[in-house]
Amino acid sequence: MPIYEYECVKCGHGFEHLARTLAEAAPVCPKCGAKKPQKQLSVFSPSAAPGGGESACEAAGCPSAGSCPSGKCPFN
Repeated sequence: MPIYEYECVKCGHGFEHLARTLAEAAPVCPKCGAKKPQKQLSVFSPSAAPGGGESACEAAGCPSAGSCPSGKCPFN
């Protein structure tokens, strides 16, 4: 079951909703009760298995393989 992130267009409150089916309607804002909140883009964060295996950078095919020039890998 996917978890969707929403933002209320009326009051700006951000919240998450666990959708039980793909056809389920968008929820109402839990803060003000407004209908039709705006679905937000979510960021997927891969992680390596504990105790070994590839790093998130290696698994994603990052050409820097964990040593990004900025010092902050976007895959970790």
